[in-house]
Amino acid sequence: MTVLGRAVRTGQARLGLALLGVVALVVVFGPLFARHAPDAIVGPPLQEPSQKFPLGTDILGRDVLSRLLQGGLDLSWMALLAAGIGVVLGCLVGLTAAYRGGAVDALLMRAMDVLLSFPEIIFVLLFVSMLGRSTLLTAVLVGVAFVPGVSRVMRGAALPVIGSEYVLWAKANGLPSRHILVREVLPGVTSPLMVETGMRLVWAVAAMASLNYLGFGIAPPAADWGLMVGENQDGLPVAPLPVLAPIVLILMMALGGNLIAESVARTVGRTEGKG
Repeated sequence: MTVLGRAVRTGQARLGLALLGVVALVVVFGPLFARHAPDAIVGPPLQEPSQKFPLGTDILGRDVLSRLLQGGLDLSWMALLAAGIGVVLGCLVGLTAAYRGGAVDALLMRAMDVLLSFPEIIFVLLFVSMLGRSTLLTAVLVGVAFVPGVSRVMRGAALPVIGSEYVLWAKANGLPSRHILVREVLPGVTSPLMVETGMRLVWAVAAMASLNYLGFGIAPPAADWGLMVGENQDGLPVAPLPVLAPIVLILMMALGGNLIAESVARTVGRTEGKG
């Protein structure tokens, strides 16, 4: 059985899959069951739950359930894209710095230090304010903001692997650097890579939801879970569901991805320990 197969059989991974499964069902099939358009004003503001409006209405009188069912798609693909960009580029930079060493290592790590000096949200807001609001741009910027942290973790994890006998043997026999990094070094850093992937997915969901909440991501009146929190926070004492319902789904998405990644990382760690 593969490492992934063993990881999926754990209770932690199954819980993560269940959480992500629920969110995926809402994201994929939710729009089919929405009774109203996301921007349609269908009743009085902050109406309590009823048979007509199971989750009530929001601060503008829109159906909360309809907006909830239609509000997860953009957040999902933006978070996945941002996490993917951060992990792939960060892994590439970290492994290259560790493998090349010397001036290349110093140059890459100093460049990462410069990027790391900017808080992630501030880094994104800086470019969004200059280039304008765009969902794709926001996702890419969040991914780039993740690169320094991922690269430093992967560099630290790769250094002991690069000094191992089988990597030195591969270098001595003139194997291409690409082959050594992909076939020899990368499998040795799978565990920290999976942990980073889970963490970055959680942070990407939080970052995207926060940017939408602040009004720098998806523009209203589009339906989005983070945007729903920001729009309805003033009505929280009167009608909590327009705020709490999207928060629950955001937490389920982030927690589910993290549980799966940690389960895979632990399984890889146990496998390496036995080896």
